[in-house]
Amino acid sequence: MTYWIDLFTGTTWEEFLKDGAIVTGFRYRMRNTVRSIKNGDILLCYVTGVKRWIGALEVIGQSDDQRRIWKQEEFPARLKVRPIVMLKPENSVQMEVLEGHVDFYKGPEDRGKFKGFVRGSPRLFKRVKDGELILELLRKAEKENKISPVDPSKWARKPLYRAKTRKGRKTVETLVSIPEREDNIEQETHEVEGETLTREVSQHTDTQFQLIQLGSAMGFDIWVASNDRGRVCNGEALQNLPNIVDDLPTQFDNVTNKIIALIDVLWLRGNRIIAAFEIECTTSVYSGLLRMSDLLALQPNINIKLYIIAPEIRRTKVRGEILRPTFKVREKPISEVCGFLSIEELTEKIEGLRRLGVLGSIKPDFLDEISEFFSEESEV
Repeated sequence: MTYWIDLFTGTTWEEFLKDGAIVTGFRYRMRNTVRSIKNGDILLCYVTGVKRWIGALEVIGQSDDQRRIWKQEEFPARLKVRPIVMLKPENSVQMEVLEGHVDFYKGPEDRGKFKGFVRGSPRLFKRVKDGELILELLRKAEKENKISPVDPSKWARKPLYRAKTRKGRKTVETLVSIPEREDNIEQETHEVEGETLTREVSQHTDTQFQLIQLGSAMGFDIWVASNDRGRVCNGEALQNLPNIVDDLPTQFDNVTNKIIALIDVLWLRGNRIIAAFEIECTTSVYSGLLRMSDLLALQPNINIKLYIIAPEIRRTKVRGEILRPTFKVREKPISEVCGFLSIEELTEKIEGLRRLGVLGSIKPDFLDEISEFFSEESEV
């Protein structure tokens, strides 16, 4: 048996039930993964926000159904399903009961993050026995019918807010996120003074070094931010590493070049930017996103990959910044074109590719497979 996670909010779960619980859907970019799901596979349904497992579905086929089932998004990559277990919110299985029993929640250190497993769907369970355990708990909860109330505000929250913006001569409605207020920025600044700051600046440089090596192995020229070129990693200044270039692409105007000159790392092929990376270990994240936003505003037809790279512990911070209204209320929202990569996962993947001896044969698209594009349904 093969198990997959299927994410919902309280709202999208209710919309799924109202439609008859016969078709589930995912974002268009997940279409290839959806096509790989076979008849008989099991989807285990998880509600974000309240952190509850609420149902199990058996896949009975691919679906070309394009009815508007969900109000906020289309979720066009769809599957026909048959309910196996369907619980009420107050009877659903709390994530906390899995602590120490599944691969993605081995202990307290995984609380809230769950090793990124509940960030997007569909996603394959790494261990079949983890899926079997959750299905067993769902069936047990169905029989016992114990009551464990959910927070109604988290269940019924409306994470998207309507706003009006201009597109050409037209005024159109769009949906934006209002991130929670942060009151600990000054405290964080004090905490990164001295030794801690030195360690995290080193992490920033180490990550630049890895991106330079990876891009070079794939045959790209590399641009390093003009204010970072003298930094040293493994005894070498970044500016002296192979494939580092001293000049930016020439097709942009002077203002655009001033902006992209400060982006941490660029992968280049000839006069084209292939990918842009901002590394955020200690800073507010906002400044890096603003540079990327300015680049898209000045060059709306540019087609490049954008990534924010940060420690896993800063994921919530990055998510909140990417979903700011200033980045959402625009023709090309940052959340749709800028992926998040944790430093830990990037390092692990690069080391694995290096051990296999295939570092130079991969394509840059592999980064999309390990990165996350935030939405209101992604787990906070």
